[in-house]
Amino acid sequence: MKNRKINLIVVIMLFVTVDFSYSQNIPEVRLNFGGIDVPHERTISWNDKSEFYDSIVDVWAQKTVDYGKNGGKVNNPRILLARLHSETDVQETNQIIMGMTPWGVSGSSWFLNPNGDYDFTFTVLTTILWQFGDKPELLYEKTVEHLLNVLLTEEGNKFRRSAPRTLGLIHETENHLLMTEGSRYLKNRWLTLHGNDDPKYDNISNEMESKIFELLHEIKTNGLYEFNSMPYVGYTITALLNLEAYASGNIRKEARDVLDYMNFCFAIGSYNYKYFPPMRRRYERADWHKLTTGYHAVFMKAWISFLPEAKTNFEIGQGQAHALMGACMPYRPADYITELLFEKGSGYFVKMGHGKNACPEIYSAGKNYLLSAGGANRGKKSLIVTRPITLFLNDNAKNLEETFHISGPGANFMRWNNTGVYKNFACAAGPVSVPKKYQPIVQSNTWSVFAGSENLCIAVFSSENLGIIAIFENQEPEKILQNLKKENQDVERLKTHFQFPGGSLIQYDVKAPKDKWVITHVDETNLDRAYDNWPLLN
Repeated sequence: MKNRKINLIVVIMLFVTVDFSYSQNIPEVRLNFGGIDVPHERTISWNDKSEFYDSIVDVWAQKTVDYGKNGGKVNNPRILLARLHSETDVQETNQIIMGMTPWGVSGSSWFLNPNGDYDFTFTVLTTILWQFGDKPELLYEKTVEHLLNVLLTEEGNKFRRSAPRTLGLIHETENHLLMTEGSRYLKNRWLTLHGNDDPKYDNISNEMESKIFELLHEIKTNGLYEFNSMPYVGYTITALLNLEAYASGNIRKEARDVLDYMNFCFAIGSYNYKYFPPMRRRYERADWHKLTTGYHAVFMKAWISFLPEAKTNFEIGQGQAHALMGACMPYRPADYITELLFEKGSGYFVKMGHGKNACPEIYSAGKNYLLSAGGANRGKKSLIVTRPITLFLNDNAKNLEETFHISGPGANFMRWNNTGVYKNFACAAGPVSVPKKYQPIVQSNTWSVFAGSENLCIAVFSSENLGIIAIFENQEPEKILQNLKKENQDVERLKTHFQFPGGSLIQYDVKAPKDKWVITHVDETNLDRAYDNWPLLN
């Protein structure tokens, strides 16, 4: 009893002093669904193989196994998976697996659980079991026994929602929950399907089936707490891919629905793989300025590489680990998601809610562009990295510096409210950054008009405390400038009002509090600015 009290005191002290706010916050009230259906229809006949698959499997199969913890956590199981896929060094691969022992325990690593994170390893070992466990010419019987009896350490019905050694006070993170409990469920399922009638492995009677279903349904209903997370989105997707491939029919469908939701959001918020949304976790990733090699983009490239006549960009940057998992698993996106990645049709305006104390994603697209809002930090414990508002064009930009973007005030992203995006329009409390290669076609003392591709014009107002980007399609630059000067000649009024020539009057407050949308009115209509209550997709 004394030790329990000491542990409780330690946990409470750490809760106060250490940032545990990354843990999943399960809301009491479900988010409204909104007015957009996630696409699930699948009619495409995907290719069985792809150049991308061949290349990434070869890259990993040639890697050397590292027997230290760092190599064992992420790289080693993927090296072994790739060797089995390429059917190279089969005997050595089996010997390596037979010689492996668990290097840690599952769940988040922290002061009282320093050897955590082993679920990063056994999630991919679970993939190996299911893909090769019934192929004894590749994965020997004794190797399968070693996987089941030694390496896959989670089994039975010990479903755990809390982080290890927190006395149930701290919710576990989404990626750890899905990796740990998904692997536990799949080990149980494998044993049951292969003749083990021990009741503890029966996912129905031990309630693992219902608990995994509930977890997936919560994510499908409320979205992800760790939205767009770097690096954790990659491990969340990996765990979902296992469930989508190898679980029971009901669980497979729920996992596929979650993947479709995540990939639909990616498709809405990206353009030709360029993607730069607000994200939750980690602050040290705030200086990541790459547009096309984020971990979700890497998965998408792997999947799309199997599409007939695929428009595949093989550049994956630091995402090799996730590229391999995407290429080696059977999931493929729904038809409309693959289309929306590259074709925006006549355009759209979409707002995505992420719940209480989070920030939204807001996107405005036209046929040849996409405006991506950067969100807002909700205090240090929110762990939200605010990004600049970014304009993606039909070009080859790979880094933030190659785009038109706005952020502010100042350089500290925790002070920004970069939610100021509306249809064809963006504003924020700082100047507009213009890529070096662009020079204005026409300009005045107030406005500069730049030419994008495909008859697109970008009008820019930029001062120290206010930046505005307005998009015009199929209009002459000179006429745009003339109309802007006529309709928005009062610079003082421009601090809060923008009149689209021949269109809407947009009102905004670039100094809006962090829980409010920067856009306040459109044509005198009051807008719902309290985005804590916004639906998932609207």
